[in-house]
Amino acid sequence: MRKSGIHNFPAIDRVIYGKAASEAIGDEAIRLDAKRVFLIVSRTLNSQTDEIEKIRHTLGDRHAATFDGISQHTTRKQAAEVALQAKEARADLVVAVGGGSAIDLAKIVIMAMEHDIRDEAGFDPFPMGPGVSSSPFRAPTVRQIAVPSTLNGGEYNAGALVTDERQKLKQIFFHPLMMPVSIILDPALTLHTPMKLWMGSGTRSMDHGIEALCSPAGTPLADEVVLAGIRSLREGMLRTLEEPDALEPRRLSQYGSWLAAFGLQARIPMGASHGIGHVLGGTFGVPHYYCTPVIMPSLLRYNKPFTEEAQTRLAAALGAPGSEAADAFANFIGRLGLPSRLAEVGIGEDKFDQISRIAINHRFVQANPRPFKDAADIVGLLRAAA
Repeated sequence: MRKSGIHNFPAIDRVIYGKAASEAIGDEAIRLDAKRVFLIVSRTLNSQTDEIEKIRHTLGDRHAATFDGISQHTTRKQAAEVALQAKEARADLVVAVGGGSAIDLAKIVIMAMEHDIRDEAGFDPFPMGPGVSSSPFRAPTVRQIAVPSTLNGGEYNAGALVTDERQKLKQIFFHPLMMPVSIILDPALTLHTPMKLWMGSGTRSMDHGIEALCSPAGTPLADEVVLAGIRSLREGMLRTLEEPDALEPRRLSQYGSWLAAFGLQARIPMGASHGIGHVLGGTFGVPHYYCTPVIMPSLLRYNKPFTEEAQTRLAAALGAPGSEAADAFANFIGRLGLPSRLAEVGIGEDKFDQISRIAINHRFVQANPRPFKDAADIVGLLRAAA
């Protein structure tokens, strides 16, 4: 039982559900009095479906331009380039339609627009470091809307992960108003998402809930909401495997992602799964949606002495009351057909020392419920996940 703490609420106006994405975006553009809407969208959705064209049609003269060349890992260089395009289009609202990379790109683009950042070095003053609660950004003049096509859940967070390619280092940028002003959930849009990406991103969303539940900085409200989210994600994802074209399981999965991200909304610090995952993605190119499956079971075992009550509740939410939470999560990963070991995503022991040296200084690794004394402790965790 939590004894004391503070629960934060995010700078978000609304989550919209039960309405087609194109209709909801049109309504929001009117509500926000946006005259020049800049779209950052998945290339697949733009080139192989009519979903983006529906949005452009609904916006009509309010549509300013569309960008669809999103990198898998959001980079400083691309953020500066897209911000320049958005400024040239005189954008007064940015709408991201796609996965976590599209949404992170939109978050950092509005800040690059605000500060007239034109190259990688322009971001140098702004990454968050240990002990810093926000990047020294000005409040953005332009806000953004997020329309997720995956279950990642990063849209419920005001931070963005951006890779500095000069150092091959993924960094966190944060300002409260980087939070989307609106989030639109449309399960029909997700029918175009590859199944591995859908399932993998769902485990990343679960990760948000698990790390909030296990965090010493969690809150009673967040605990109950993220547990409900984990239950909904589990049910929705397993049902989607059985009925890939059915909308209701996808809708349930989206609701689960929303609830599981409640700790993110409350600014509860994530733990080592997120911190190590940022290194695996930013430095070694592991897809973001494969990081949780390969790390979380071993991390749950490492953290158990410090998080026993939380893990008991987690195992029940994963449909395995009385079991070890690590085993319950690993079994769930197996049912989804996702990679479960570091070796399956190309990470061998030869990389463990470098991962550990970077990760030991990551703010989320330092916030892990069971501390790591040094980089050698992280190497031990990686060996357990090998």
